[in-house]
This record gives sequence, C-alpha cells and structure tokens, in this order.
Amino acid sequence: MAVRKAGQAKKGRSHNGKLHVHKGDRVKVISGKDKGLVGEVIAVYPDRNRVTVAGVNVVKRHLRDTSAQPQARQTTKGGIVSSEAPINASNVQLVTKDDKGDEVVTRVGYRRTEVTKRRPDGSEYKSTRSTRIARVTGEEI
Repeated sequence: MAVRKAGQAKKGRSHNGKLHVHKGDRVKVISGKDKGLVGEVIAVYPDRNRVTVAGVNVVKRHLRDTSAQPQARQTTKGGIVSSEAPINASNVQLVTKDDKGDEVVTRVGYRRTEVTKRRPDGSEYKSTRSTRIARVTGEEI
C-alpha cells in the first residue's frame, strides 16, 4: 500500500492544477467556523485543493527565538503569532458586483472567446482563449 505525503491529494481527486478562484479574488466563506466572512484570496494551492483567505481560519502558532546563522546575527523573535491557514476551496464562493453595485456570490463559468495572435514573423492567426464569467451576471470576471 502506497503512503501519501503530507498535503498530497487522494488518488482520483486531481484538479489538473485549476481552481474556480485565483489569487486576488474576493470570496465568501460558505461553510465552516468562519461561515459568512468575506476576504481576499492570499494564496492558492491547486495540488491540495486549498486556498488561504485573508482574515479567515486564523490560527496561533508558538514560535521560539532562533538565530538562523550565528555569524550573520540574524534572529527571529519568538512568541505567539497569528496567521491564516488554508481552507478547502469548496468552502469558498466568488463574490462579484451586480448591476446595482451590490456584492453577490456567484458560481464561475468559462467562455471561449476568439482572439487574434501574432507570430514572431509578424503574421497573424485566430485562436481561442478561455475567460472566466460570473454565472449570476454573465459578465467577464
């Protein structure tokens, strides 16, 4: 029986490196102890299907005083430090503004749009690009 490494996804749960939210998106937590909080995505971990959201899932870590290199005189202050921990990406939903300017939660859809690209020799050709759209408003994110 193969042993999984810490943070490694279970077999059959691959997301091909894609999540419905990206770094910098505003999201709302839809389940868990921080349900209802809105924050910005700080970091995305697609291989583990997790995201870190500002102000959500705040944990306290106990750090000791350390000196990285004695000759460099670099020390880190110890104590109790609060920081955000990752949460499962399925527990957050994207927040966008609707026509009235109100913030609403939405699912994410994808639309293929045709674009014109230029080769290094100067010739142009048609190609398609995937863009994210908000299902509630139908507008591009």
